[in-house]
Amino acid sequence: MLQDIDRTIHEPARLLLLIYLFSVEKADFTFLRLQTGMTQGNLSSHLNKLEAAGYIHTEKRFKNRRPLTLISISQPGKEAFKAYVKGMHRYFEDLMEMVKR
Repeated sequence: MLQDIDRTIHEPARLLLLIYLFSVEKADFTFLRLQTGMTQGNLSSHLNKLEAAGYIHTEKRFKNRRPLTLISISQPGKEAFKAYVKGMHRYFEDLMEMVKR
């Protein structure tokens, strides 16, 4: 059962990113960096992995002549995140049943 957990999402930094992105329409790179405490390089690396999996979209534009990167969770990302949460919930329910015995 635990072997079926999506390892792309299960990594703590990427899980944290998806938690933030699941609750907002879009977030800019700076907001995510400040909220997570990740370095710019570390955040970029995790976002690249989520984007490669099809879980997020990135949009690059300019605001007041400065680069602005906006990130949003994709529909497949939402579905994968929900499945991950459901799977972890089942796993912990089963674990609690074993503890009660």
